[in-house]
Amino acid sequence: AREASYEQREFAALTTADDAVNLAFKISGRIVDIGVAKGKRVKRGEVLARLDEHDVELQVNASKATYTEALQRLERGRRLVEHNAISQQEFESLESSAEQARAAYENSIALLSDTRIVAPFDGVVERTYADAYERVSSGQTIIKLVNPISTTVGFTAPESLLSSLDKESTRFEVIMDKWPDIRFEAKIKSYARTSSDALGFPVSLRLVGVDSNKYQISPGMTCIAVVITPESKSGVITLPLTAIYAPMTGGEYVWVVGEDSRVTKHRVEVKRLTE
Repeated sequence: AREASYEQREFAALTTADDAVNLAFKISGRIVDIGVAKGKRVKRGEVLARLDEHDVELQVNASKATYTEALQRLERGRRLVEHNAISQQEFESLESSAEQARAAYENSIALLSDTRIVAPFDGVVERTYADAYERVSSGQTIIKLVNPISTTVGFTAPESLLSSLDKESTRFEVIMDKWPDIRFEAKIKSYARTSSDALGFPVSLRLVGVDSNKYQISPGMTCIAVVITPESKSGVITLPLTAIYAPMTGGEYVWVVGEDSRVTKHRVEVKRLTE
């Protein structure tokens, strides 16, 4: 036994993705190609899926024709207003029509880019939700993309730990199952102050100072979150439960080895159990 200056508690934990996004088309249509599958690594800007562009191309051609016609009317109107053949008000109406036609044409061109889903960052495809030749709606999730490098660790804490999470004196470490002899420093990232069930409160830690070239930590890796808090009461002794001797006659005791190597029994009072 020793007089403890801090208390260390361990919780089963899991690394989670720093960045995760559900990707969808902005418009409805029929998928002509999904060029990725679960587990594929992709680069930022890479096209992941495409819709049939036929309907959009028809819309672009129609709006272009309307815009061209509006420009022609505007040019004729400019010549007419110079000769006072039409009023200034009529000419301004032609200008407004041409501007509206231009905006419609540019919007239709922009729709062409909406027929593609492009990777917003380097990542790994976690899941696809549709297949080629399937008709999908705007906003419907097609692909889930995650960052393959994780610095986030999640675990569930009991209510008794919540008051210690924000304290400057509280320290956090993470022990990865893959590297059991290494303790990674961590900081509190976020935690829920309410729980929707009786299982506890979700807590997220952020790993700091990790050499990603040496330790490649990805989402889904099992680990242990270690929460280290100062012991609040002086004179409190932290012991393993197996060191407590509780005979049938009552009382709680420990065996203490003296300086003369003799073992004596001392009565103790157990305040609380720690995890």
